[in-house]
Amino acid sequence: MRNVYIVTALLVVLAVSVLGLRGTKFSRPPMDVFPEWAFPGMKYQPKYKAQGDSAFFADGRADRPLPAGVVPAAYGPLGRTFQANPHLTEGKDARGNFATGFPEEIEVNLQLLQNGRQSYAIYCAPCHGALGDGQGITKQYGMGATPTFHDDRLRQIAEGDIFNTITHGKANMLSYADKLTSEQRWAVIAYVRALQRAQMGTPADVPAAHKSELGIK
Repeated sequence: MRNVYIVTALLVVLAVSVLGLRGTKFSRPPMDVFPEWAFPGMKYQPKYKAQGDSAFFADGRADRPLPAGVVPAAYGPLGRTFQANPHLTEGKDARGNFATGFPEEIEVNLQLLQNGRQSYAIYCAPCHGALGDGQGITKQYGMGATPTFHDDRLRQIAEGDIFNTITHGKANMLSYADKLTSEQRWAVIAYVRALQRAQMGTPADVPAAHKSELGIK
């Protein structure tokens, strides 16, 4: 009988510990059961808090002014304040329409395509597939509305429209503005255009010096 009382008491203590204080607001940090030296890590790492003091800087402030010549991000709330080129940062022309082609600051070359392929593989291929045909791995888990880039509508769509979708999201697709800079988004668009062009290639597109490699006469 004694063991029953002990087990019951332990269950009550456990239930109160787990459920009793849920949703309660505290004015002080919770008590640490284990000392700092036992579990060093992110919780105990030295860091400055917002508007805190600093013994390192002469003025005693943890918050530091922006360095001279700092360039703001081209995305996010702060970036939108400094957008000087709408084609580069919004995908739009001077009239506010979706721009066709790439901004003059973006040089479409092999390096850009390689950068675009890397970002595409990380952020786009899981849904859109490695070939851009909408047959990504998410298809196996019920994602049935992913479009293919190889229909006429998306082949003819303006590059600025694709940029806008990457920036703000569309339908089930969320925004990737917090993951890809403006330049990275244009690199992804260049790679998407390369995928589209690859699906429409003909033997006539192969340079003469490489036709023998493919058995083309």
